[in-house]
Amino acid sequence: MTTSPSKPRPSAAPQPAGGAPLTERQEARRRRILHASAQLAGSGGFDAVQMREVAEQAGVALGTLYRYFPSKVHLLVATMQDQLQLLHETLRKRPPTEPTAGARVAGTLMRAFRAMQREPHLADAMMRALTFADRSVSPEVDTVSRLTTAIILDAMGLQGRPTPAQLSAVRVIEHTWHSALITWLSGRASIAQVRIDIETVCGLLDREAAEQA
Repeated sequence: MTTSPSKPRPSAAPQPAGGAPLTERQEARRRRILHASAQLAGSGGFDAVQMREVAEQAGVALGTLYRYFPSKVHLLVATMQDQLQLLHETLRKRPPTEPTAGARVAGTLMRAFRAMQREPHLADAMMRALTFADRSVSPEVDTVSRLTTAIILDAMGLQGRPTPAQLSAVRVIEHTWHSALITWLSGRASIAQVRIDIETVCGLLDREAAEQA
């Protein structure tokens, strides 16, 4: 899931902490920082992401880095935002084709899971940052949640607004997805078990559709 600095995209968090919207130069700097964060996390996990090393690898002053991201947790949660945004764009170009909403969502989340399998150190670093996040990181955490919801809703292929029951099912799917990632990363669940859990919870969407029919 590692992003490349040569592929600029609209930012999931379009400004440094407390700042105005980014200029093109500032956005390029932010992209270098996120790329450096992903590279370091991908090679050594959470502990490998040291703010001074990120600044050096991104070619920015340490003080500049802290203006964009006040802590390592802020930085890694923003890195997860960036990874999810890349995934969302990829899925929009190649949407799922399964016959039901539940199957499409399950397939989409397993595609995301396979991407994390390829870079388990990065996945672990991002999930640890989410776990450690306090109230100061709430805006970034909220963005991660909104992106995850958007990915699920797009996979569902809804025509019109989701119903309250569908939104409730989406929240349960998000919680299960988050839990499944943590248990897999900690070695307490196999890939097969993750698939079973994801497919089971995504079946809520098809049951809801059957009840509405």
